[in-house]
Amino acid sequence: MADVIDLLADGAAGFGAYLHVPFCRHRCDYCAFATWTDRDELAGRYLEACRRHAALLAPGLAPVTSVFVGGGTPSRVAAAELLAVLAELPIADGAEVTVECNPEDLNDALAETYAAGGVSRVSIGVQSFLPHVLRALGRTHPPEAVASAVAAARRAGLEVNVDLIYGAAGESGADWCTTVERAVGLDPDHVSAYALTVEPGTALYDDRARHPDDDDQADKYAEVSDRLEAAGYAWYEISNWARPGRRCRHNLLYWSMGEYVALGCAAHGHREGVRYWHGRTPERYLGAITDGRDPVAGSEHLEGDRRTLEALQLSLRTLAGVPAAALLPADRVVLDGLVEDHGERTVLTRAGRLLANEVAVRLVPPPREPAPT
Repeated sequence: MADVIDLLADGAAGFGAYLHVPFCRHRCDYCAFATWTDRDELAGRYLEACRRHAALLAPGLAPVTSVFVGGGTPSRVAAAELLAVLAELPIADGAEVTVECNPEDLNDALAETYAAGGVSRVSIGVQSFLPHVLRALGRTHPPEAVASAVAAARRAGLEVNVDLIYGAAGESGADWCTTVERAVGLDPDHVSAYALTVEPGTALYDDRARHPDDDDQADKYAEVSDRLEAAGYAWYEISNWARPGRRCRHNLLYWSMGEYVALGCAAHGHREGVRYWHGRTPERYLGAITDGRDPVAGSEHLEGDRRTLEALQLSLRTLAGVPAAALLPADRVVLDGLVEDHGERTVLTRAGRLLANEVAVRLVPPPREPAPT
């Protein structure tokens, strides 16, 4: 089994860290993440707790090759306090360190502070360049803020990802083409384009009139795929395209069942076959660290065929695909046009990316080699 998982890593070995910053100015209508708009007064104490936690964990960590700071809105909190958390980690030379940013937050001063503190990459939440689409998503940033944010990141020497979302109510095909073309015009290193999803507990969930249409989203996925690839971006995961050499190493770590440590409330980690997660609220995390308690709220041990199958399902999403033996001949007939073979690997076609779950449920762990006698 270990050999199968090593094979699926496809060169994405490393060790990561995820830091969750749960504070936001405004909650978007589709957001189901652990975020709060009324607890900014906790930010300083919260980041100090994260710093203390990182310092406690650091002696037992492998060199950290990728860090992702997500949220919430990491660009909303004091940069010096955020960077102090990262400074406690044993970050390897040349590591990828990403901070999620709202466009209106990222200016020259913040970008330069990030770069000086070891950040190498920013992921900017653009979603759309059309005001009426942003309103339908519950986003509040002005579209014109995006270009200035990207320019500030560039001047500071940071790599840039832009996040886009398709399928909002009132977004026409022409609207989506405009968003993709404007994104490409900014020449980011990496583009993430996600289908709008409806999650329980969100404002979008409660408003059925704004729920996305599957066929519309399929058309928009085809459009973004064509336009990005024509502009020189290569697909490497269902929702992600990159310039050569600019794939997100941290996300590749997730998709290859790599190991990473969790910092902050609601953060997830994965070490030695154990997936674990922290309590959802910042108060609970603060209380645990202040009292010297472990903030882990739950965990699960992944082993045997279950672990192998999850590794296959994750790798299927990527250009690495899965070993050809992970799909039985009978299933290949059903999946005609959804997968194709690249040597000894099986990879999703573009049509298959739209129906990845249909393929994933048919994956089988390769036969185990008999134990030596």
